[in-house]
Amino acid sequence: MKQSIINRFNKAQYYLLLIAFIFLFKTEHSKAQKHVILIIADDLGVDYCGFQEGFADTISLPNLRSLVSRGIVFNNAMSNPLCSPTRAGIYTGRYSFRTGVGDVVTSPTASVALDTSEMCISKILGLADSVIKKAQFGKWHLQAGTPSNLLNPNYMGYDKYAGNFSGALTSFYDWTKITDGISSTSNTYATSEVTNDAIAWIQEQNALSSYFVWLGYNAPHTPYHLPPTELITTTGLSGTVNDINTHPIPYFKASMEALDHELGRLFDSLRVINELENTDFIFIGDNGNGLRVSQIADSSRAKGTIYQYGVHVPMIISGPSVISPGRASDALVNTVDLFATINELMGVNNWNQFISQERPVDSKSIVPILRNEIDSIRPWSFTELFKVVSDSADGKAIRNKEYKLIRFDYGAEELYKVNGDQMELTNLLASSLDAASQWNYNYLCNELNNLVGSGPECPVITSLSDDEHLHESTIYPNPADEYFNLISDHTKQAIILSISGHACETILLKNGINNITAKQLHDGIYIVLDEDGKAQKLIVNHSSEK
Repeated sequence: MKQSIINRFNKAQYYLLLIAFIFLFKTEHSKAQKHVILIIADDLGVDYCGFQEGFADTISLPNLRSLVSRGIVFNNAMSNPLCSPTRAGIYTGRYSFRTGVGDVVTSPTASVALDTSEMCISKILGLADSVIKKAQFGKWHLQAGTPSNLLNPNYMGYDKYAGNFSGALTSFYDWTKITDGISSTSNTYATSEVTNDAIAWIQEQNALSSYFVWLGYNAPHTPYHLPPTELITTTGLSGTVNDINTHPIPYFKASMEALDHELGRLFDSLRVINELENTDFIFIGDNGNGLRVSQIADSSRAKGTIYQYGVHVPMIISGPSVISPGRASDALVNTVDLFATINELMGVNNWNQFISQERPVDSKSIVPILRNEIDSIRPWSFTELFKVVSDSADGKAIRNKEYKLIRFDYGAEELYKVNGDQMELTNLLASSLDAASQWNYNYLCNELNNLVGSGPECPVITSLSDDEHLHESTIYPNPADEYFNLISDHTKQAIILSISGHACETILLKNGINNITAKQLHDGIYIVLDEDGKAQKLIVNHSSEK
């Protein structure tokens, strides 16, 4: 009898331990689950997005605003000026001059296309963790839609692909859909169809699986159209071809409102399966607004140009990875940075081990900003444009917080103080530069040359006699020997420049007192230039007596 009681007790202990183990395993696995959904609105610039600093509300976007409340709005996000180059940069984390995609991919024959040998996000996630599932729905636009290419999304690492290969749909109500290599005709409104496919696929996933979903919406790209009435609050639009051609902006707005409505449906579906709070969302536009709907910039400054309104895009990152949500960041970020960011959000911190050193990656993770650890990740941001048939718009642009240098392929250069001149109307190079502008030009000129491996010789600063343009020094001791201290009011990057304007070293400044080594610097005069445009003189004088 006694032994029977002991046996029953031992069995009870065993089952309790088993249940506890299973619960612990599920809990720990649940903690490891990571979901990331990237949402791209095609041809949406900042001037329609009231959640971006400095821009008024022009479209009702309540569901996007719900992301803002749980995330971060990035005020200085830079893309490429066209669809395909931006997408190639996100996939690979590499600038256009490295991928070769500087123009849009055309169909059915493409002289521009992303090489399928590139190591992209979907490939890396699959190599890093077989539990991670990957899917893309909507616009592909990286290779031409020929029969031999229709399985390319799957070859490039996706478990599921359903969408269109073309840059623009012939109609949002009658379009060619590719599903895992099989072509068919869809008569479902494209924005809804993409959302339907995403919801269905997510609901099919194992409860223990992590997943990455790329949602490449065609909206609000052309053709402008009247969305289904149940998706919009806009009234009074006839939807006739003549009205659309004559007044495209109301239809552009309606298309974006319909997209926001469908995002709300996606969010609701995630809420039902208790995954909304487990999912990080990234929302961006892929370039500035098209010429016909641009509200601020004219044809020389909108989509297809490397001016601000061609490359300044809305960006929101929202979800559980964001510490202290509901804030805005002035950090310089680039759409190529989403490559490293998505990998890390999915738990793949060692993504660089899957990439050959022969293929440099330009992406910098935004995750430290999300975690409120630092205020910035890069001292400058870069973009470029090079078309199959070159024209005067082709060129390169590099900017820091204050200044932007544009170098056109035909040889001309322009310099703008972008914080006070968003339209880039005052070319500082058209007149004599003050000391601060000259130092910023020298820095950006040298950084651009170093990046692309060529460029004109950058002018040098021959004198520091114009000291009134220098900021009040927060450097001590000055002159410095082996070390110096620099006081900063927030986390940011800075550059130590030689007297000639050449970059000697990049340093990361934290809020407060920063102790910085000067051992590597030769005796002489330097400029410490931070990303806010603050320039300070530093004198290095190593003592001969030790």
